[in-house]
Amino acid sequence: QVQLVESGGGLVKPGGSLRLSCAGSGRTFGNNAMGWFRQAPGQEREFVAAITWNGIPAYADSVRGRFTISRDNPKNTIYLHMDSLSLRDTAVYYCTASTGVVVVTSRGGWQYWGQGTQVTVSS
Repeated sequence: QVQLVESGGGLVKPGGSLRLSCAGSGRTFGNNAMGWFRQAPGQEREFVAAITWNGIPAYADSVRGRFTISRDNPKNTIYLHMDSLSLRDTAVYYCTASTGVVVVTSRGGWQYWGQGTQVTVSS
């Protein structure tokens, strides 16, 4: 059974930082794109960042320059380091993985999803 398990969410003050992790199991994703989406209450799930199998990142405009995605293929794990967090970053963050190699920003282009981890930015 393929699983993606996120960790690292929590409560942080505006301007603070968090690092999310996502560990895959049940199959190896070393040759596939992986990424992060997020969903705020009442909003659609939106693309945040993704990374190709060989480490090329892509970011949503809203997080570029503040978030950094990385991966450790031997550990079957990706990370999302988030700096300068603001209230607008509050959401459930979902890890996702593709069976392909190309990064796409649409939700339908991803085949595997984690359960999500809550990130709350509040003073």
